[in-house]
Amino acid sequence: MFSMEEFIIAVYCCVDDLLRNIQKKYPPRGRGFAPSLTDAEVIAMEIVGEFNGIDTDKGIWEYFRHHWFHLFPQLKNRTTFTRQASNLWMYKQEVQKSLAWRLGGFSDSIHLIDGIPIPLCCITRALVVLIFRPLQIMVIVLLKILFITDLEVI
Repeated sequence: MFSMEEFIIAVYCCVDDLLRNIQKKYPPRGRGFAPSLTDAEVIAMEIVGEFNGIDTDKGIWEYFRHHWFHLFPQLKNRTTFTRQASNLWMYKQEVQKSLAWRLGGFSDSIHLIDGIPIPLCCITRALVVLIFRPLQIMVIVLLKILFITDLEVI
């Protein structure tokens, strides 16, 4: 199993390889100053941060600033990091799509999704108003089917 440092390096290498191929198709920024962190570093930091359960840009920046600054010595300003991270949305989508293709995500017609059924809304008025009487029976049956069979509404 990887240590956290090895995991960060492995994620960075994978993202860097994927980004090189993606940036051939979609060239990066053309004007302005070059950012202090590379795009691969920022995306790798976000992936590792999300893996560790940190779901805010500020939290990811603080985590890497305090714990892994020796791996990312160019990590300076939080606002610069968050701005660069938000501007990379297209590259993040392409990295996700490329990983999905590599891992066979598009080859199967059936996909297993991990989740639990939760009620999306509470139907209150439809159950007491007489105008909705035909719908009441249908709604009650539907809710029973959903909760008995643990099906998810997508």
